[in-house]
Amino acid sequence: MIDALLGSVALVLISIISLYKWIVIISAILSWVNPDPNNPIVQMLYRLTEPAYRLIRKYIPTVFGGLDIAPLILIFGLIFLETFLGRLFAGMMF
Repeated sequence: MIDALLGSVALVLISIISLYKWIVIISAILSWVNPDPNNPIVQMLYRLTEPAYRLIRKYIPTVFGGLDIAPLILIFGLIFLETFLGRLFAGMMF
């Protein structure tokens, strides 16, 4: 019973991490095309991703040759977390 509950919680966490990973990817792609900053979708993506970028930039210099690698570092971290949780709770999912 508890295994099923923990497995369900892990599945929800992994789904949220996966969704946030795609938000970061979309935000990074949009930053290359210089979108309208007044667009509500662009503002929402900025509000969702900028706090995580700011945290990364605080500890790691992320601009190399004019290219900001904070999204790349964040995506790698999210992939690691997603894989770690998936393997940690693999036996509890079913």
